[in-house]
Amino acid sequence: MQTASAGMADLFPTFLARFPPGTDFQALARETKAFRRARGVRSATDLLRLALAWGSGGYSMQRVAAWAGEQGIATLTEEALCKRLHGAGDFLQALTDQLLTVVKDKAAWHGRILRLADSTSLSKQASKGTDWRIHGVYDLGRGRFSHLELTGGHGAEALDRGKPAAGEIRIADRGYANARDWYRYVAAGEARTDFIVRMRWNTVRLTEEGDKPWDMIGWLKTLPAAQGTHEVTVVAQPGKKCRPIPIRLIAWRKTPEAIAAALKKLRRQASRKQTEIDPRSLVAAEYLIVATSLPEKDFPAEEVLAVYRLRWQIELAFKRLKSLMNIDEIRTSTEAGTRCRLYAHLIVAIICEEFCQDVLESFP
Repeated sequence: MQTASAGMADLFPTFLARFPPGTDFQALARETKAFRRARGVRSATDLLRLALAWGSGGYSMQRVAAWAGEQGIATLTEEALCKRLHGAGDFLQALTDQLLTVVKDKAAWHGRILRLADSTSLSKQASKGTDWRIHGVYDLGRGRFSHLELTGGHGAEALDRGKPAAGEIRIADRGYANARDWYRYVAAGEARTDFIVRMRWNTVRLTEEGDKPWDMIGWLKTLPAAQGTHEVTVVAQPGKKCRPIPIRLIAWRKTPEAIAAALKKLRRQASRKQTEIDPRSLVAAEYLIVATSLPEKDFPAEEVLAVYRLRWQIELAFKRLKSLMNIDEIRTSTEAGTRCRLYAHLIVAIICEEFCQDVLESFP
């Protein structure tokens, strides 16, 4: 134990150096009311070290208290340490936001910034539902997260989580097919921002000229049976008081094997839920359909579909959080304790991404 503790102490200044220059840990801790007076813990950086040892380090509260006393970091009982860490959630969230501000824009495609949006769900022990959700925006050019947000299990996926950069193109899966969210995302950008989002056939109200309802299923039925890419321009209606959004719908007919797998999945879900399959779902299951605000002239349909398939990079990033850092192993019983633990994991994950970039940018 002493050897491991000494290693942590030696490397901690290097860890702190990864924060943006000028980060005022003490001011952030006081603003978030995590540090009001030096009782047992002398500084905000010591409080951060304790949170990391307990949260991402995997030590028990008792072991962290003993280790902190041995190393001269803090003199606290287990109960006092628990109280301090339970009040540190907002402080750790502020530090997470500070780390994410160092992500610089990097053009990746047609002079534009490519970013992926997704979320991952977390469950407490013995829970059968989603108790927490991590929402992320992943920068493909930098190979790291540019936005991370922690919500309860009812925090909905939305394309506008995380302010877009100028010239950004945000890519997301079907859970982000919501016209009102698209409108807020486009409106939040300081310069032109666009999106590529996979579509369901029944989640967005679509119209054509004259505000006439547009039938996606009817259009799909007119497409040839041979495999190929097709597109049409329609209008997404976000609702009252929101400007309609012209979009291109791009449909790619799947391979026979992929169609068979999609139909099998639909039937299995219907059997499990004891429901009838909507015939329109069977038609839509034969296609990969994406909506994009990108102009057809500069962004051909085939390129848009190819870029959409890069969305799996954020899935891999979340998988690393779970498989390598065990962020999904929630052993805490209180909301405050869970927030502290999860944000400690996110801070370490962001720092690890920074170290990885150092390796990738160096000559092999």
